[in-house]
Amino acid sequence: MRVITVMARPALALIALGLSAAAATADPIADFYQGKTMRVIIGYGAGGGYDIYGRLAAEFLGKYIPGHPTVIPQNMPGAGSFKAIEYLLGGAATQDGTFLGSVAQTMAMDAVTDEKSKTDVTKLKYLGRLVNNTDVAYAMPQSGLKTFEDLRKREVIAGASGGGSTSVVYPLALNAYAGTKMKLVRGYEGTAEIQLALERGEVEVNPAVSLPGLLVSHPTWFKNNEVVVLYQNALKRDPILPNVLTMPELATTDEGRTILRVIAGTTEIGRSIVTTPGVPAERLAALRKAFHDMVADPAFLAACEKRNLQIAYATGEEMDSINAETMKLPKATVDALAKLLKE
Repeated sequence: MRVITVMARPALALIALGLSAAAATADPIADFYQGKTMRVIIGYGAGGGYDIYGRLAAEFLGKYIPGHPTVIPQNMPGAGSFKAIEYLLGGAATQDGTFLGSVAQTMAMDAVTDEKSKTDVTKLKYLGRLVNNTDVAYAMPQSGLKTFEDLRKREVIAGASGGGSTSVVYPLALNAYAGTKMKLVRGYEGTAEIQLALERGEVEVNPAVSLPGLLVSHPTWFKNNEVVVLYQNALKRDPILPNVLTMPELATTDEGRTILRVIAGTTEIGRSIVTTPGVPAERLAALRKAFHDMVADPAFLAACEKRNLQIAYATGEEMDSINAETMKLPKATVDALAKLLKE
């Protein structure tokens, strides 16, 4: 019995050591995500910039998340992406880090200017930004529009989605502060549907389209001057469009420049990916690390270059900070923006 006891002690010690090593190397993040299916909820219809970059994240991100979950995109258009935002905030989306979103870069501005809204969009946490976004307005040659000045000379019909989407905000802001005469026809699901309306002659202007998205969907438009670019929404001109004025440059008053600069500032959010409230801190950190690892991977960047997709990474923390600052805009600025959205 003594011999057996002496031999058993080393064996038990080895077993205990093995269990300790297994515990030390266990990854609770990988354990959680392994076998899971994640969703990227895209707040607009197919074909636009939010859709292109949302699907990009869905295609690649799972490779970098511990446990390698399956990630699938799901379009949920409506109310300038607020249908998707509300779904992520408190709808059927599970609040555990398995639901992500590609939603309006203007969501904080939209929320702060809506007196009836109790939506706290700062609860949505960003994983990171794929690309900052310059939006452009364009017309087809058959419209007869040649320059921005034509928008000041006569009533021009612009296609728009709904809610506080950029396709609504930009024309209304330019009507108020830059002397344009754009008339909105609302109800389109997204930029791709507005493009079809342009081709059918239902509208004359697509007032807010992602430049990075257009470079993917219509790469020859700018090289061959196949469309007339009327303005761009950005704090500074994009190198691709050095002769096209930004919205703040088009303002006719100091107040207008202030408002249009606030609107242009939303381009810093661009095409970013959010997740739901309530995600445990360590899981959020893992998702942000996975996002960073993805955009730093030469293989991912090579795939984007092949697809003509621009990447300009920024951290989730930076995007959270921009959202928080927007929610604290001065009352006078908020009131002026809210007035636009009531028209």
